Amino acid sequence: MTATAAPGVRSWRRAVDDLVGGWGQRQLWGHLGWQDIRQRYRRSVLGPVWISISMAVTAIALGVLYAGLFGNDLSVQLPYILVGFIVWAFISGCISEGSEVFIANEGLIKHLPAPLSVHIYRLVWRQTLFFGHNLVVYAVMLIVFPQDLTWRSLTAIPAFGLLMLNGAWVALLLGIVTTRFRDLTPITQSLVQLLFFLTPIVWIYEDLVNSPNTAIAERARLVEFNPLLHFLEIIRQPMLGHEQHLRHWIVVLVITVVGWALTLYALRRFRSRVSYWV
Repeated sequence: MTATAAPGVRSWRRAVDDLVGGWGQRQLWGHLGWQDIRQRYRRSVLGPVWISISMAVTAIALGVLYAGLFGNDLSVQLPYILVGFIVWAFISGCISEGSEVFIANEGLIKHLPAPLSVHIYRLVWRQTLFFGHNLVVYAVMLIVFPQDLTWRSLTAIPAFGLLMLNGAWVALLLGIVTTRFRDLTPITQSLVQLLFFLTPIVWIYEDLVNSPNTAIAERARLVEFNPLLHFLEIIRQPMLGHEQHLRHWIVVLVITVVGWALTLYALRRFRSRVSYWV
């Protein structure tokens, strides 16, 4: 008599197999992600270059505005905002699009026998392509405003790898929950807009923390409870040649482990129900 695995074991295995199987179909989601960008700019002359142009225009406008408001040099304020925008575009894209990733792919889920994770990898790949386009603006910025980059700046590469890992679990977990509870989709997108103002993207966190005004400094330290701050800083600091802080990496690693644990549990419980919910 052959031994059979317990139902719980089979469920965990199917959840992991979904992730592994989806990764194995890289040619599929890689092609779909690239087609998403081509379709969005199909009738545009400049195509995806518009991504970088809009990013640059917004960053320059806000850089000039906030440099005047806070009394900072433009060579400090503008690079800070620009890199913040580049990283934020990836983060907000994974959250906003993740909240409707399965709803938007209803037809494929019902008619294409593929792992659910294919749609997650497609989303993260698409956001990675956007990120790559925006790095063109970063390269131009380095020419106009040279930064004190060292070999330690290469830590931005593993930092972005961590960002991709977290973007995947966030999109997967949100996708499952919002597919079941549709009202959470607009709530999530509104929350993303709120988080933009609560995260130090256009305002320099260190300036407020070191402010001579004690009340302002104490309130600024509350931003440490915003997890997005830590994801932002592990990439922005090396890209600007700034000194890095270990606490940001520790928080990101803890969130990565806890987040994937919760996501695997949700995938184990509800993976088979998503096709009925969409």
